[in-house]
Amino acid sequence: MNILIVEDEKLAARRLISLIKELEENAKIIDTIESVEKAIAWFKSNDPPDLIFLDIQLSDGLCFNIFKEIEVSSPVIFTTAYDEYSLKAFELNSVDYLLKPIKAEKLQQALEKYNKLKTSFSSSQLNFDTKKLIESIQASKPEYTSRFLVNKGNSLIIIDVSDIAYFHAEDKMVFITTFDNKKYLINNTLDNLEKSLEPKSFFRTARQFLVTAKAIHKIHNYFNYKLKLDLQPQPETDVIVSKARVSDFKEWLTR
Repeated sequence: MNILIVEDEKLAARRLISLIKELEENAKIIDTIESVEKAIAWFKSNDPPDLIFLDIQLSDGLCFNIFKEIEVSSPVIFTTAYDEYSLKAFELNSVDYLLKPIKAEKLQQALEKYNKLKTSFSSSQLNFDTKKLIESIQASKPEYTSRFLVNKGNSLIIIDVSDIAYFHAEDKMVFITTFDNKKYLINNTLDNLEKSLEPKSFFRTARQFLVTAKAIHKIHNYFNYKLKLDLQPQPETDVIVSKARVSDFKEWLTR
């Protein structure tokens, strides 16, 4: 089985390759491509693969732009971080879809579904209404918080998310620390903040910290397979990534 992977996150691609090889002994990964432009060029100069794993959001746009330029005759399994509700539109237009982070059990089910369908699959099953699919994806994108209003003495000031190095919890209070090392109390919880902030921008290292990649100065291996982070500005307590979150943290850094 010749498989093409179209995925712009290197760590996600490596994990997918590892899982495929573990679950499908006859699988051969013929190439890994990270953009719409390169995918179009690849399809124009290569024979169609037996199966395509296709990420929806690529480095240079939505994958549906590939289908605008060329006819794809191979079965497709979509991989994406979008929630299940917004992906109902794909059920009739592909073999399956997988939500990130991809779980071995779900991948196994998708491969089994492909093996059942492959003999009867036809390119007509990829008859996308591209415009509607793009509109569906864009409509499902959540609106993340872009600024915060905080107290400073007798005044209120606005802090843009791009100026924030990290949030941290301390004695049942939550503080913002900006890149210029200013600290502000915020009336919120880390749980709520984690849901309201762009996931690609902030990562929950442990119960106490939400950090942005730009604030990470150095990463150290720590005992029991944990990681210790040096942040700038430097907080008063250690910032530890738990063993359970190390894999997710590394994948987040490569997005």
